Amino acid sequence: MKTTVIPFLKTVYARYKDDDVPSLAAQLTYYLILAFFPFLVFLLTAVNFPPLNRFDWLGELTAMLPADTGKSVRDIVTEALTNKNGTLLSIGAVTTLWTASKGAEAIIKALNKAYDAAETRPLWKLKAIALLYTLALAVVIIVSLLSLVFGRLLAQAVYDRLPLAPSAFGWLWGIVQFVLPLAVMLVVYSFLFVHAPNRHLRMKDAIPGAIFATLGWTALSLLFSLYVNHFAHYDDTYGSLGGIVVLLLWLYYSSLLIMVGGEINAARSLGALGREEERQVNERIVRV
Repeated sequence: MKTTVIPFLKTVYARYKDDDVPSLAAQLTYYLILAFFPFLVFLLTAVNFPPLNRFDWLGELTAMLPADTGKSVRDIVTEALTNKNGTLLSIGAVTTLWTASKGAEAIIKALNKAYDAAETRPLWKLKAIALLYTLALAVVIIVSLLSLVFGRLLAQAVYDRLPLAPSAFGWLWGIVQFVLPLAVMLVVYSFLFVHAPNRHLRMKDAIPGAIFATLGWTALSLLFSLYVNHFAHYDDTYGSLGGIVVLLLWLYYSSLLIMVGGEINAARSLGALGREEERQVNERIVRV
């Protein structure tokens, strides 16, 4: 184990330094913050139906964020939603989707850097991939939220027909609520790592980085929220901007995890090849 794990970790670290991943994560954060609010507006425009209205959905979506950040996000998005009528929101959905796709484009560029892959796909194809991925992410989030809302009703109906102890339902539903978001994130990251880079990749090539990004993001969100809510006092330094500063930090660390996940997959695919050899390999297997 030591003979394989340690050299692999050294390779990942070497790629991390060579690609200047922290700087790439900072660049990615810039585009993600520009896409973050348009994406939420687009998402909430699409989910305004019973049993919850769009503001209830907004509360569900921001539940994982630190308290001050969640409040800042809710205030900004609520203002954007209440200042527009239904017709304008419907028309603006296309515009917000286009703007939100900038974040996906930034991720594509960052993962290309992880693989040292030149972007040779035409602009229209690149934009189409970014739009499709953004739209797919919105659909996945909506389905996940609906699963958690309606899933309890379905689980209760199934439970009523099974000879289980009364306490078993709460225990089983607690597991489902924890596992479902993880499974969704794993699928999203896997497809991202397969289709975003300008390389022919198989699903098994993306799994290690997807697992790292999924577990890392979950741990980051929980621990970061705990730290900000109980120990950090960004409002004392940044005043009313404290929540937005925390959002920037959260997006930066999330970007860092995505980049490291890409580097892990690239290290597995390309091994310890020298950078010039690696570029020659990429030229041979780059997408047409």
